[in-house]
Formats: sequence, C-alpha cells, structure tokens
Amino acid sequence: MKKKAQSRAKAKPRAKSKPKARAKLHRKPKPRPKPAPKPKAPKPAPKPGPIEHVVFLIKENHCFDNYFGTFPGANGAKLPHSPNPPTQDPNHTHGHWLTRKQTAAALQFVEADIPAYFSYAQQFTLCDNYYTDVAGPSTPNHLMLIAGDSPVIDNPHGGYRGGPNAPLFSLPSLPASLEQAKLTWANYNGYAFQYIKGLAGRQKFPQQQFAADAAAGKLPNVSWVYADHPESEHPRDPNDPANPLIGNVTHGMQWTVNQVNAIVQGGLWPSTAIFITWDDWGGWLDHVDPPNVQSWPADGTQFRYGSRVGCLVLSPFAKAGFISKTLHSHVSLLKFCATQFKLPPVNQRVAQSDGMTDCFDFTQKPLPAPK
Repeated sequence: MKKKAQSRAKAKPRAKSKPKARAKLHRKPKPRPKPAPKPKAPKPAPKPGPIEHVVFLIKENHCFDNYFGTFPGANGAKLPHSPNPPTQDPNHTHGHWLTRKQTAAALQFVEADIPAYFSYAQQFTLCDNYYTDVAGPSTPNHLMLIAGDSPVIDNPHGGYRGGPNAPLFSLPSLPASLEQAKLTWANYNGYAFQYIKGLAGRQKFPQQQFAADAAAGKLPNVSWVYADHPESEHPRDPNDPANPLIGNVTHGMQWTVNQVNAIVQGGLWPSTAIFITWDDWGGWLDHVDPPNVQSWPADGTQFRYGSRVGCLVLSPFAKAGFISKTLHSHVSLLKFCATQFKLPPVNQRVAQSDGMTDCFDFTQKPLPAPK
C-alpha cells in the first residue's frame, strides 16, 4: 500500500509581527530652573565730548553797541565815546527799557578801552545777534543763565543779590541736571543761586577761588564765575565807596583776562569752552530792536527778548575770527551744556534754543590758547 504522501507543503513561516509601538507620551519637559538674574550694571554717567569744562564768565551792564559797536564787520552803530568809568549808572529797570529809545544812554566804549575783548573777538568768535532773555535788569537774567526761566522781570525788592529776604523759586536748573548725571558744577561768587530752592547756599565759592582752581587744573564740568563789584564792569552805584576802579571797564576787562589765563595755565584749554557775556543791557542804547517772543502776563509788555549784549566764545573748537549772526540768547548757553554733556534741557525754552552750534567746528584743528 502506498504510503500516503505525508509530505505537506511546508507552511511559510509566519512573519513575526512587529511589536506595536507604544504610543509616545507627550510629557511636558520639566521646567528648568531659571538662572538668577545678573545684577544690572549702573548706568555710566554721560561722557562729555571734546569739551569737558564749560566756563561762564558773566560781567555786568553793557549792551552790544556800548562795547562792540565799532568792531569791524559786526552789526554795530557808532556812538559818542563814554568816559571811563561812566559818570553814573544808567537806569536799567524794565520800565526804563520800554522807553529806551528816548531815555537810554547813547554812549559807547572803543577798542582802546577794552583791547583784550577786541583781541578775543579777532582770534575766536563774537556773537552780534545775542540777546538777554529778559527785557530788564540783572536778577531775572541771572536766573535765566542758571535755570532758563525767571519768575521776575525786575530785581526783587528787599532781596536784591540774594539777601536774607530773597524769595525762593522752585525752578528746574542746569546745576540740578548736572548732579543727576553725576557731573559737577560750582558757583564762584554768584548771587542769583540764592533764589532757587535746592541751590541756595550750595557749591558757592569766592571769586578768587576760581583762578586758583583753574590754575591747578581742577575745574568742575560747569563753572559760573562772577567778579567782585569793582571788577564786574557795573557802573558806580550811588552808595558805592570812593573807589576809582568801580565801573572802570579796562580794569574789569583785565580781571576777565586773568581768569582766562588761569584756565590756560592749568592745562585745561584743550578741553574747555569759555563764554564771556554781560548779564543785562545796563541802560545803554542799542540800535537793534530785539524780537518780541513773549509778553509779561501782568501787563502784556515785552518780557523776552531783552537788548543785545556781547558774547565772546573762546575754545580750541571755536571758529576763528568769526562773527555769529545766528539768534542766540542766555539760554543758548544752557542748551550748549545739555548737548555737550548729554543732558535733557531743563525746559522747553532751552530745548528750542540753538545751543551756540554755529560758533564751533569740532572737526577743525584746535586753535591755540589766546594771546
């Protein structure tokens, strides 16, 4: 019997089924601990540009024509020659300013009286379109040179020159802005700081200290410098002592020269800008009518600008032999400092001013110190 074929077709081996992949669990990664925040480095104080020191040499009571009316190329007028010193202090209140065309003293000094000022103008920059910021006397204009503002249009009664009865005004100021930026300032013999809260009685030094500090090469970033009365160029007041040098403009000019020379002696000339200007018009006639851009609220009379005064710009970066025709005023000096030291302007008036930019060329070969 035939054996049944027991050979069976070999079954194909079953393919091994792949193990089912386990569904991946989308687990949120464990949050990594955040590194401790690095301590913030303190913001560095703004670095000045080539100018590290600004010096305001503020003299008193002479308008532009009274000093520079005969300077060649300037917008001046020739007037009769004034005696030196003047025989009286012309009235220079706000009320008298309003009648200046009829009542101002129409006299002037010439190069022989103030030769160093003419020499500075020939070597550096003279501004012949530079105005006081208040159409009145000293105190409101001194306040403009510190704070870019003045709550008064005349000298305060009973508190002139910051006496014990002086009012205190809450005003933002350039000194306060400098302090916030960790920069330095000093008041050498100025009185109007006594009217401003936060500045009264601070950083005040006698005028003699400036020349000592400058000669030692140790000036702050901004210096306000004022002469004693006999050297201020302010004409004789009725109650002044019998000092023949009071009001003598040549004597006052020499004091200014001494301050400039001290800056040079101390090695600070390469990094300094010096502005020599006069606080107010002094009751003298100037032939240019200042623009009327702001009225005094109490009576609607002109508050700003006041009459032109001279402004000399001395610096290695001042334009040589240049007469600036751009409109400048006292607050332009504050804008210059804000720009150089990267400070916010203290108010809108300062922000809108020109900042003396046309008087400088920071790309030029630095000028030598004044001769």
